[in-house]
Amino acid sequence: MTLDTAYAACRRIAHHYENFPVGFLVSPHLRPHIHAVYAFARLADDIADEGYGGLSAESVPPEQTTSGRLAGLRRFETAVRNPAAEPEDAIFLALHHTIQQFDLPIALFLDLLSAFAQDVEKKRYATFAEVLDYCRRSANPIGRLVLLIHGEREEEQLAASDAICTALQITNFWQDVSVDLLKDRIYLPQDEMTSFGVTEESLLAGCAGPEFRALLAMEVERAFRLFDEGYGLMQTLPRPLRWEIELTWHSGRRILEKIVDLDFDTLHHRPTLGALDAPTLLAKAFFCIRDGSPRSPERAALGTSLHAGSS
Repeated sequence: MTLDTAYAACRRIAHHYENFPVGFLVSPHLRPHIHAVYAFARLADDIADEGYGGLSAESVPPEQTTSGRLAGLRRFETAVRNPAAEPEDAIFLALHHTIQQFDLPIALFLDLLSAFAQDVEKKRYATFAEVLDYCRRSANPIGRLVLLIHGEREEEQLAASDAICTALQITNFWQDVSVDLLKDRIYLPQDEMTSFGVTEESLLAGCAGPEFRALLAMEVERAFRLFDEGYGLMQTLPRPLRWEIELTWHSGRRILEKIVDLDFDTLHHRPTLGALDAPTLLAKAFFCIRDGSPRSPERAALGTSLHAGSS
């Protein structure tokens, strides 16, 4: 198998990833490497969610048991640690070439796998701190890997990327409350559910009463704040990477806006991005138009600090 064939397989898998585009505005010479990272994450996540037992999703019938899913993730871990473990698998052929080309930390890939394994076994979160720890491993590594592939390695940049990626992850949680219930997963922190008077029984009954809406409104506001915390990152990035991250940022915020427009009822409606959103999102990304209120002194200081760190 050639590297071109391997990267082509990654491109097909990474063509759609959650709410935001993958590599759409990345420099062409780096795009295959971004696709390799996202294809790895997509297939590993599918193992946790759908139970694909093989390294290629089509190679083995779905295995729905907990032990089967964990075994599939262990195979992924072995293949990440040892390039010779799956020498003919397209995803890992491309991935290890990318890892070597950019000296990427294996620990970031192992963090992703640990989060996906947690999804197999952990269905409830006691506190928001537990949710953040999950995001640290399930989402933040992707942003860091994208920056590292582009040669952006300042700690301030990585921290800002973490804020954006965590915001994207929890946005997906609040978008997918009803979807996750079907998998017996609840990412809403249990202590906050109790504080707002929301019970598991009410969630399962589809009761989007004032208690649920108030809880989700608080969680959505948190996500908006995290997006704001990370926005200074864009000022430090060259184009076209800046456009790519701008588009991702605006896409995530647009989902939050749609949740607000639904009066926070994601038990009965799942907001998604559509063709009508694309022109506005692209315009905002290309012209670096920031949604929301004017930047606070704290946000301005972050942007100035990040910009100084990249010069």
